[in-house]
Amino acid sequence: MERRPAGQLTGVRRPLGSGRSIALAVVVAVLVAAAGAVWWSASGGHGSASTAATALELSGDLRAHDPAIVAGTAGKPWYVFSTGDASVAKGAIQIRTSPDGHAWTAAGTVWDAATEPAWVRTAVPGVTSFWAPDIHLHDGTYYLYYAASTFGSNRSVIGLLTNTTLDATDPAYAWVDRGEVWHSTPGSTDYNAIDPGIVEDADGTPWMAFGSFWGGVQMIRLEWPSGMPTDPSVPPVHLASHTVPPNAIEAPTIVPRDGWFYLFVSRDLCCRASASTYNLVVGRSREVTGPYMDRSGADMAAGGGERLLATGGDMVGPGGESYSNGYLAFHFYATHLGGDFQLAIRKVAWGADGWPVLTTADEQRADAG
Repeated sequence: MERRPAGQLTGVRRPLGSGRSIALAVVVAVLVAAAGAVWWSASGGHGSASTAATALELSGDLRAHDPAIVAGTAGKPWYVFSTGDASVAKGAIQIRTSPDGHAWTAAGTVWDAATEPAWVRTAVPGVTSFWAPDIHLHDGTYYLYYAASTFGSNRSVIGLLTNTTLDATDPAYAWVDRGEVWHSTPGSTDYNAIDPGIVEDADGTPWMAFGSFWGGVQMIRLEWPSGMPTDPSVPPVHLASHTVPPNAIEAPTIVPRDGWFYLFVSRDLCCRASASTYNLVVGRSREVTGPYMDRSGADMAAGGGERLLATGGDMVGPGGESYSNGYLAFHFYATHLGGDFQLAIRKVAWGADGWPVLTTADEQRADAG
């Protein structure tokens, strides 16, 4: 969810050399094309069916912004938690459910007016809705992190609620307010405490990435079972910046895979309907705290990032992502809906070199012309 500082606006193929005969030229051309196809596929390039993402066909209530997905396995239900609407339950985090990841139904909100974490409105005056949740399962407990702020300000907090089940019909279903996890303060912190994203390292230690504009994407160490910072006096680690003012980068999601940590972020501007310029980029690191490099070796802390998905066709400004069990959820602005936001879910493909691919085969063909 974009929160910018107030007052700021927003391979060339070589020609085939001449040979001694047409036949030789044809043979060379075939060999070059075959070699090129192998390289293109291995690099996760466009046009390789083996490295194309799969877009799920969705129906039902899809009006979810900044979705936090729980992709059900073995026939279990799917869930999406998302940014609240000021006109619904005073802006509480919203819930949607699906039996299969395709058909979605609104399932209310995490809290109502009577059970709202009231401390938030004291900590951040002017809050109208709660933003960009992330959910993480650890040792039988679901940890739901969320943010509260106001546009153009980094007076922000990240809060936490826990539950032992996501099934609202279960007698044990109850969201418990655990209070503040982290905050940012205008004039004293050069970052914005919103857009939490939780990941565990190889030792099972939890970390929280967060951030929007200002000083970019940051990270702090947490501890189980509290889900709170290990040491609040330790300053965050800087992970990523866009470097171009106003440093429009946010919504970190970190995915561990095959000894790597992949940092997905949304860059540029969201929340402008069909004029949004949001796009998704990624980098990876052997260490959860970075440095995160893109395919070319550029550090994300200095503006690097491998472009994964951007505006195309009816889909404008994809971003605000989360990951679960092989699937990436994000929102986009649909031109056929006048720029209203919609939920999208894709099964991530992984290239032979280990880099993720979010574009579908159709998008790759369209991009290739």
